Amino acid sequence: MLRLLTTILTVSCALTGASSSARADIYRCKRSDGTLHYTNIREPGRRCQLVVRSSKKSKSKHAAKKKAAGSKASGTGQRDPARYRRYDGLIDEAARLYQLPEPFIRAVMRVESDFNPTVVSRAGAMGLMQLMPKTARSMGVSDPFDVRQNILGGARYLRLLANRFKGDLVLTVAAYNAGEGAVEKYNGIPPYKETQRYVRRVLKHYYAYRSTGAP
Repeated sequence: MLRLLTTILTVSCALTGASSSARADIYRCKRSDGTLHYTNIREPGRRCQLVVRSSKKSKSKHAAKKKAAGSKASGTGQRDPARYRRYDGLIDEAARLYQLPEPFIRAVMRVESDFNPTVVSRAGAMGLMQLMPKTARSMGVSDPFDVRQNILGGARYLRLLANRFKGDLVLTVAAYNAGEGAVEKYNGIPPYKETQRYVRRVLKHYYAYRSTGAP
């Protein structure tokens, strides 16, 4: 088993237990100390700017991403195949900084966003590594749509998760999707179809990238 690298939160499925009133709109709010905060719930009394609006168009993009995540997002690969190598330098930087295999970060990014830096899920996860607002803040990411911050934040989160699970690649991937609490509760991959499928897809891409080095 690959030896990699606890953190605090879930990422892709973070709103499975949240209120049904949660929205996909993303607000950038400025705190009293001047720091920026991203959230899907507008906070009263704070200066907030709507940066991503929930719409039928954004939902359809997310649906296409979900449908085609095992291979390529519908249509995007044909329009912009160069994106699969566009972030090589940043992925390498993150891999060296957090002592993670570069193919591993690449595989997570492929499944999370298909290398689309502006994608936002209905749960509110943002960018290449699909960081939830609270996760982004805890990883030191002030702008989740800044590709360098997003990649480094996602890699840091993976590193912390892998520390928690003693380098177990499978549990690290499962926790990135379902949260470390769920992995610990079930002492393994949670019995969620989405998480089980997610783990298979990430591992498939990881071993392909590791063996061929191709994007």
